[in-house]
Amino acid sequence: MAEAIFYRSDGSPGEKVKLPDQLLSAEIKEAVVHQYVKTYLRNQRQGTHSTKTRAEVSGGGTKPWRQKGTGRARAGSNTSPIWVGGGVAFGPKPRDHRSPLSKKMKRAALRSAFTDKSNQGKIAVVEVPILEQPKTKIMAEFLGKLNLLDKKVLLLVEGKDENLLKSCNNIKNLRYKRAILANCYDVLSAEYLLISPRALESLGEVYSQ
Repeated sequence: MAEAIFYRSDGSPGEKVKLPDQLLSAEIKEAVVHQYVKTYLRNQRQGTHSTKTRAEVSGGGTKPWRQKGTGRARAGSNTSPIWVGGGVAFGPKPRDHRSPLSKKMKRAALRSAFTDKSNQGKIAVVEVPILEQPKTKIMAEFLGKLNLLDKKVLLLVEGKDENLLKSCNNIKNLRYKRAILANCYDVLSAEYLLISPRALESLGEVYSQ
């Protein structure tokens, strides 16, 4: 049974909270995590890289010099790939790098990531401060009380909160995300994982299906 420490909004620790079994895996599947991360990063590529072929660069049209008699190597066009300013041979063209990720793989990878963080004791359940307006100072003080201000932290909450989002955006190492949108790469990229009680409950319900 995996547990995480609960922290109140004032930073004081409370009783330990049991993490849903549905979020954890019996073993960390490194091969699945590796494949997921590689595919996820590949899917983030825009694929807009492009070079011009010899047919697309400016120039050409006439033979630079006659075929024989000059003593120079024969040349048919100044757009040749071997010329400076010529086209690129076999260069990249815009394309889609996306590869599909199955629901089963996404869940297996995320469970492994959660299990890894849990084994390291780097998951905490927190009572997120209620913000009536965006206030970076309050969130910075909250992280300071948890000794996480200089750590890379992922905060998972249940619903969208604009005030909380704006307050988190101004803190360099803090990232805010809705729990149901979290993925394996997000969890692995963070040193510590903070989850609100409602977000933890929501994740447990989703992954029990």
